[in-house]
Amino acid sequence: MLQSNLVFQRVIWIVLDSVGIGAMPDAASYGDPPGGDTLGNIARMRGLKLPHMAAMGLGNIKPLHGIPAAAAPSGAYGRCTLASPGKDTTTGHWEMVGIHLTKPFPLYPHGFPPEILHEFERRIGRGSLGNKAASGTEIIQELGTEHMRTGSPIVYTSADSVFQVAAHEEVIPLWEQYKICETARDILTGPHEVGRVIARPFTGSPGHFTRTANRHDYAVPPPKGMLLDRLEENGTAVHSVGKIFDVFLGRGIGESCKTKNNSDGMAKTLEAMEFLERGLIFVNLVDFDQQYGHRNDVEGYGAALEQFDAWLPQFQSALRPRDAAIFTADHGCDPTIPGTDHSREYVPVLASGPTVKHGVDLGLRGSLSDIGQTVAANFETSIQEGCSFLNQIV
Repeated sequence: MLQSNLVFQRVIWIVLDSVGIGAMPDAASYGDPPGGDTLGNIARMRGLKLPHMAAMGLGNIKPLHGIPAAAAPSGAYGRCTLASPGKDTTTGHWEMVGIHLTKPFPLYPHGFPPEILHEFERRIGRGSLGNKAASGTEIIQELGTEHMRTGSPIVYTSADSVFQVAAHEEVIPLWEQYKICETARDILTGPHEVGRVIARPFTGSPGHFTRTANRHDYAVPPPKGMLLDRLEENGTAVHSVGKIFDVFLGRGIGESCKTKNNSDGMAKTLEAMEFLERGLIFVNLVDFDQQYGHRNDVEGYGAALEQFDAWLPQFQSALRPRDAAIFTADHGCDPTIPGTDHSREYVPVLASGPTVKHGVDLGLRGSLSDIGQTVAANFETSIQEGCSFLNQIV
C-alpha cells in the first residue's frame, strides 16, 4: 500500500530501556523502595549533561537537577503512565503497541518451583545449576567452572519475568542451547507463563567468562491486533533494531538487526535511516537497563545517557523533512535505590523532527499505548488502546 499523504513519512521510535522519570503512586505495592526516580536521582547524585534532550524539553517534564527547563523547547514533551500491572520489559513494550495486561507476568525472586525444574531436567536430559535470581554476568563467574565440569546449564531469573539459561558455547553448542530454551518455553505455561525464556551463551575460561552476542529470546506471543499487526496489514514497513524483534516474536517486522550494545544500536539506527523510505524504525537501547540499572552502576548509567545525548546531533542531521522521532522508555531501573529490581515509574516521552510542533506540553498520558496510537494514526490505522497525540504535534 503506497501511503503518500501521511503526516510523517517515517517515524523513528527509540526506547531508552529503563529510563524512568519518577515513581508511580502504586510503586510500593510492586516492592519498590521509596523514592524511585531513575533520571531524577542520577541527575541529583551524579549530575547529567544532556543539552540536546534538554533542548527538546526533558527538563520541562518535571524539575531535574542540572537539567533546566527550556524556554522554547524544540520538541513536544510529556510523560506516560504504565497502565498495566507490572514493571518489566514485556509489559512495557506490549503496552506501547496497544496491549494492556489484566494481570502481571509471574516473577520468581526465590527461583523456580521443583515441579518446573524437575520436568525441565527430565526433558533436556541434563541436570541444572543455580535456580535463583542473579546477575547474568555474576552467575557465570560463580557457576561457569562447575557448568564446564558437569555439562549442566545454569538456570536463573531476574527482576523481569524471565527463565534464563546460560551455557558455554563449547560445552553445549548453540543449536542445543536454543533447543533447551524451546523446551523451557513449552513447559512454562499457565500460571508459570513467564514473559520470556532467554538463551544466554558465553565463552572463555574460568575467571574470564564473557557473554556472547548469540542471545536469543523466546517470548510469549502477543495477542493479535497490536500495532505491528496493524502496520503489516496496511503495508507499512517496520524495521526493528535491538531486542524489539524478540519481544514481539518478529510479528509485523520486515527487517531487523540485533545489537551488541548501545553504540551499535545507535549506529544501526542510522543505517536503517539510510535505506528505509517510508515506515517505522523501532529501536531498543538496552544498556541502560542491562549493563547499569540492574548493577546499581550510577556512573555507568549517567555516562550512557550522556553518550546518547552526544549522538543526538548526528541523529537529527539524518532526519528527513517529513520524519518524526519519538523517545521514551518501558519502565524504570533506578540504580540509586536499594536492590537491583526494576522500578515502577512514569516514563518520559519526547517527540521531535523538522516539522514537529515546538514547545507542546503533552502532559501526563494515561498509558504507553498513547504512543502506539499516535504511530498508528500517522500510518492511517488504529489500535485498541491509547489516545493519539498526533494532532497536537503537527
